Amino acid sequence: MTPADSDRGPSGGGPGKARGSGATSGAVPGALDRDKLFTARLHAARVRPYLATALFALHVVESRRVPTMGVDRYWRCYVSPGFVDRTPVEELAGVWVHEVSHLLRDHHGRSDRVARERGLHGPGERLRMNIAADFEINDDVYGDGLARPEGVVDPGDLGLSEDELMEEYLRQFSLGPRAQDLAWLDCGSGADGLDRDWELGPDGAHGLSEQERDAVRFRVAQGISGRPGRAPRGWRRWAEEAFHPPQPWRELLGAAVRSATSGPGAGEDYTYGRPARRSTALPGTVLPSLRRRPPRVSVVIDTSGSVSDAELGSALLEVAAIARAVGGRRDLVTVVPCDASAGAARRLCRAEGIPLTGGGGTDLRAGFSRALRTRPAPDVVVVLTDGQTPWPDTRPPCRTVVGLFPRRYENHAYDESHPEYVPDSPPEWARVVDIG
Repeated sequence: MTPADSDRGPSGGGPGKARGSGATSGAVPGALDRDKLFTARLHAARVRPYLATALFALHVVESRRVPTMGVDRYWRCYVSPGFVDRTPVEELAGVWVHEVSHLLRDHHGRSDRVARERGLHGPGERLRMNIAADFEINDDVYGDGLARPEGVVDPGDLGLSEDELMEEYLRQFSLGPRAQDLAWLDCGSGADGLDRDWELGPDGAHGLSEQERDAVRFRVAQGISGRPGRAPRGWRRWAEEAFHPPQPWRELLGAAVRSATSGPGAGEDYTYGRPARRSTALPGTVLPSLRRRPPRVSVVIDTSGSVSDAELGSALLEVAAIARAVGGRRDLVTVVPCDASAGAARRLCRAEGIPLTGGGGTDLRAGFSRALRTRPAPDVVVVLTDGQTPWPDTRPPCRTVVGLFPRRYENHAYDESHPEYVPDSPPEWARVVDIG
């Protein structure tokens, strides 16, 4: 899209932004109507008070080169005067919320990670990331005081389900005929990590430092957690992770990823998203490349009486993070609740739906046994526990990561049934990390 196109009619970026309504009376022709823009921001803050800190942290930059409104990773908001003129205040408020949602959910950082992990390069792939990020946001942005602009893109437009993450949507659609009408989307580098030539960059004025960005996110998360009934479920889940950041599972599972991708059948899936290098020797022919398979992960969660509800909540956050670490492939993650005996191994659908039954004594050897019997066999077993359990005598045939909840009694042993019981330390063959 050329710069002139952005002010010419109903095409533009962001969330499928508004296409209607004339300029505000009294505005200087061609100039950004800041009164109208800031009135819309105030309306957004009134109907979404938990996002007010983030909304007012954005610095507005007038630009005729941005299609409608867009953000960069430094919390600058670029605004087209023509877009503000033709968009009603109620719809502009929704655009404000949409754009700041990209930044709060770190879509630029997540897009960069996905690009590295999956080998996704070029403007076309970044457009797909922008669309996927919009899908993640738009299913709970509008309503309750925010008008829904005409042309908003939803997962249902491509036949996809709602309430998924950006990483999961990326696996479910390509830029085919059904997505070609979305090519006008452009929310800026804050949505997909790809710098635009109309952005000021890291050295430009009025950008927020990394520490300032983190402080804004923390205050928003604090507001959501303080009044959880006011925010949708997706935002409540985001706030929980902001206060209790999960472990860096991409790094912790790195060895398992390398092991899985070098094993038999690791390259059995083909993809045209990254053509094979042999295609250069066959002009006019595009050959698919072998796609690395992420590892299958079986998560054993300690549900015994010594594990608190808060720790079980942390375990669910870690399970969601593990699913993201394997590229959003929930079908590759199974969960086994275990106290003195193991429950059924269940494929991960949503973290909220995992039945964490238990409450008795602890013997995670049963959980190990159940996890290793799942088919296909796991490439790695992750155990989330307070450590008050006996451990297998022999090393499992796959890699193991043990996540330990903080021990509530560091100076003496504790067991609900045997006060003199001293729990074994995790075995040497397991990678051990602290949770919470």
